[in-house]
Amino acid sequence: MSIDYDLEKTAIILIGYQNDYFASDGLLEGALEDVEGRVKMLAHTEALLAELESTPALIISTPIVFTSDYRELLEPTGILEVIKDVGAFREGEKGSETIPELRQYGERILEVPGKRGLNAFSNTELEQKLQERNIVDVVIAGVVTSICIDSTGRAAHERGYRVSILGDCTAGRSAFEQEFYLEKIFPLYARVVGSGALLGAG
Repeated sequence: MSIDYDLEKTAIILIGYQNDYFASDGLLEGALEDVEGRVKMLAHTEALLAELESTPALIISTPIVFTSDYRELLEPTGILEVIKDVGAFREGEKGSETIPELRQYGERILEVPGKRGLNAFSNTELEQKLQERNIVDVVIAGVVTSICIDSTGRAAHERGYRVSILGDCTAGRSAFEQEFYLEKIFPLYARVVGSGALLGAG
C-alpha cells in the first residue's frame, strides 16, 4: 500500500527510548525478550532519524519519568507495578535518561515530558504540540508494542489523527507479541508501515 505523507503535517512520536529499556544495565532490559528484534528496531529508528533530521517533520520524544518515591502511582498494577518494584525510570537517574542515539539530535527532537502512564497523551502537552503544527499524520515508534505503543496509537486515533505504526521501529516483549499486534491489533485502527514509507516523503 502506497502512502503519501506530507512531512509538514507529520509527527513522529518516539516512545520508551530510555536506558532502562535499552542499556545493558537497564532495569527493564530483560522485559524485551526478543533481543534481536530490539536491536533491529533501534537500528531502523536510527536510520530513520538520520533521514528525517533535515526535513520539516515534527519529531517528538515522550519519556516516562517518575519521582524518586513514585508518589504519582496510587495502587499501581501490571507494568506500572513492575516499574515501581524494580525502581525504573526515576528522575535524575541514568535509567530514565533518553538513550544516546536520540540525545545526539539535541533540540531537533522535541522532548515532551510528563508521561507517567501508558498513553503518551495523558498528563503531557503532546496534543497541544500536534495542534500547533496542524498535524494530520501521527507515526509511532518505540516500545513496548502491546502497552504504550498500542495505548498511544488508540488515543491518537480517537483524537482524529491518521495513525501509522512503524512495524520495523517498534518492539514487543516477545517476537510473538510483536507479530500478533502488527498483524491483528494495529490494523483495526492504524496503518502498519515500515520506516521506508517516510523516506523520500514530501
